[in-house]
Amino acid sequence: MNSSTNPKQDGHEIKTLVILGASGDLTARLLLPGLASLISMGGAEGLNLVGAGNSDWSQEKWRGQVQESFGISSGEDKANGTVGKNELQEMAKNSSYHQVDVTAEGELAKVLKSVAQPVAVYFALPPSVTEKACDLLNPDDLPKNTRFVMEKPFGSGQESARKLNKTVEALLPENHVYRVDHFRGTGTVLNILGVRFANHFLEPVWNTRHIEKVEIFFDENITLEGRAGFYDSTGALQDMMQSHLLQIMSFIALDEPATLDERDVRDRIAEVMRAAEVGNDYAKTTRRARYTAGKIGDRKVPNYVDEPGVDGKNNTETLAEIEVRINNSRWTGVPFILRSGKSLGEDKMEAIVTFKPLPHLPTGFTGTSTATRIRMGVGPAKLQLDIDVNGPGDIYSLNRAELRADLNETDLLPYGEVLKAVLTDNAMFFVRGDTAVECWRIIEPVVEAWANNDVPLEEYPAGSSGPEDWETSREDTPL
Repeated sequence: MNSSTNPKQDGHEIKTLVILGASGDLTARLLLPGLASLISMGGAEGLNLVGAGNSDWSQEKWRGQVQESFGISSGEDKANGTVGKNELQEMAKNSSYHQVDVTAEGELAKVLKSVAQPVAVYFALPPSVTEKACDLLNPDDLPKNTRFVMEKPFGSGQESARKLNKTVEALLPENHVYRVDHFRGTGTVLNILGVRFANHFLEPVWNTRHIEKVEIFFDENITLEGRAGFYDSTGALQDMMQSHLLQIMSFIALDEPATLDERDVRDRIAEVMRAAEVGNDYAKTTRRARYTAGKIGDRKVPNYVDEPGVDGKNNTETLAEIEVRINNSRWTGVPFILRSGKSLGEDKMEAIVTFKPLPHLPTGFTGTSTATRIRMGVGPAKLQLDIDVNGPGDIYSLNRAELRADLNETDLLPYGEVLKAVLTDNAMFFVRGDTAVECWRIIEPVVEAWANNDVPLEEYPAGSSGPEDWETSREDTPL
């Protein structure tokens, strides 16, 4: 096994992955399938799997859930790499489940001391429960070389994130804490850093003198998918902007790190976040909307407020857009427009960098001179350069050309990438504590303004591209 898949951290091989919230949706839908994809690549050799949750599950029920999420109970095989179904079946058979209330004093500590060590503890729990669980732990409760893997959102606001940081820092060193943002998976991050810093022609123009705007989209054609309990109390702003899209923004905007070491990269990210803010005229710098009844393809979608589990009084947005400014010499004056929503007509998951118009085009050229753009796809991973070239036909006429390339795509599922980074101690792909607080600082004033109805809640039909008067680059065909 090569070093990229060897489950060691600081020379200590992680023996056990404990998933708290094991009976929840995140574990079944994302974590366990991600683990299965990692196993298929030979990246979890010798790892024990332990589930812990509030639900009164038997060992058989838990192992059945593991098998189902691994795709081996129905004959399907989610292991498409060099390791096959036998390894998945072996892990499922040897896995164990503990019914435990992590908010009861001493209960979580008992579980952690009962399993093979060192241990990585995955908090697949709501922020409030994670905070209570950590508050009840003491350093002596944790086996040596324990790691915490903490699902987003980290805290429920700026102050709670600071408090949780302080609590966790009293238990573990910062480099043993992995704050998850699966958009920071190895593929996405390294694709952006590779495009930016491996091409000599880009760095001299990657600044306010040459770039007009940066747009980061994560439009989805899915609806609530049974997650109304979570989503209706969160909305697009806190679900996507506070974490995922700000993280993508930081990699596009950061200055060149000396190395890809976690400290160098995360220091650069922290610099971007400290300089970022949303202008305080929120009616101009932010927009929000909610979908009404419509059709996505052949599927009929009800009005959001009629979805099961939704309380219309919450005024929850399903489409959010904010304009972030980064106040430093590289980016001052360049708007970073972040947008994400559900129940839209098509998926659009990409960043678009638009360059400023030419100051002058020689007289004699015809056709339309349009802005040069770089489009970087997050899913699928593609790169497109939009430029104007001559012909065909009239040699003096300019036409738009699209130069495309496929970027690196891993065989791992997103949470497989997360777990691989945990097991190989690659902290560069996780959010540092100070950055988690900064993300809340950027977003929290917008949350408050929307709660006060300072920004109107608009509407758009499910299956559309959003409210008609929203000017964006969404008319582009997705990469």
